Amino acid sequence: MTVPATAWLNAIKWDEQGLVPAIAQDMVTSEVLMFAWMNREALAKTAELGEAVYFSRSRRRLWHKGEESGHTQIVKEIRTDCDSDVVLLKIDQTGGIACHTGRRSCFFNRLDSAQWSDVEPVLKDPKEIYK
Repeated sequence: MTVPATAWLNAIKWDEQGLVPAIAQDMVTSEVLMFAWMNREALAKTAELGEAVYFSRSRRRLWHKGEESGHTQIVKEIRTDCDSDVVLLKIDQTGGIACHTGRRSCFFNRLDSAQWSDVEPVLKDPKEIYK
């Protein structure tokens, strides 16, 4: 019996909307760069292309990371957690910018004395990225 090429997708525990949380982590530094959602098609495309493809809940469609900005994510490994309900992408972030704000990481706000502080610099003005 031959196992279908996408049978591995059945091991993922998709939520009620058919989504799974996905974390993008720098392959070399282990820095968490962003969080997004994937549906079955996005995860299959990611594995097929070797580049991150997410499901945009606001746009209600697949979103190939970098399709507008050019800042694609080259996927080096795909992992799941112990419950298979979170996906971890170990990636190489092209252009060094993962966040739509022009920062390396989406996790640039830090809680300091009961206030959120921006602690990462803007590497490129988003107006120059998104035209």
